Amino acid sequence: MFIQTEATPNPATLKFLPGRDVLPGEPRDFRTPEAAATSPLAMGLFAISGVEGVFLGSDFISVTKDETNWAHIKPAILGVIMDHFLSGKPVVLDDSAPLVDFSEVDEFFEDDDKEMVEVIKELLATRVRPAVAMDGGDIIFKGFKEGTVFLHMQGACSGCPSSTATLKNGIENLLRHFVPGVEAVQQV
Repeated sequence: MFIQTEATPNPATLKFLPGRDVLPGEPRDFRTPEAAATSPLAMGLFAISGVEGVFLGSDFISVTKDETNWAHIKPAILGVIMDHFLSGKPVVLDDSAPLVDFSEVDEFFEDDDKEMVEVIKELLATRVRPAVAMDGGDIIFKGFKEGTVFLHMQGACSGCPSSTATLKNGIENLLRHFVPGVEAVQQV
């Protein structure tokens, strides 16, 4: 099994591509070992000293580290990923269990803005999320209030030094262009 790695705009995060499906459907972001209890793969990665976050996408795994040098932990990460896929274990346990759709948890917006919010979500789903996934992350709509769109960044995007530029220069400009009434984008 050959696992490719790609740098992301976030120097603390690497994207690992095992050349097969990882997690079809909605991605999952694990920020603590306790949260990773539902994923044998994520638990194995958190067992490596220096791993601070695991993001499972459709065909990739993003791993975020602390100040540890990549040269010290990358071989262990590759080993865990390879062992996991060769073992045949599921990526997540009991995939039939209902998955909380974080895109609709704690969303806030006025009822009058419902149509505008649907357009914003559609643009995020079709134009933004695929591009952000290429960098090893994801972006989730959280709310809209008084012209400001509130977004939550996950995976490689969370804590990325260039995430502010992505939000302001990319996403904000896109939404302002296509959705009259959008004035700003803010990360939550």
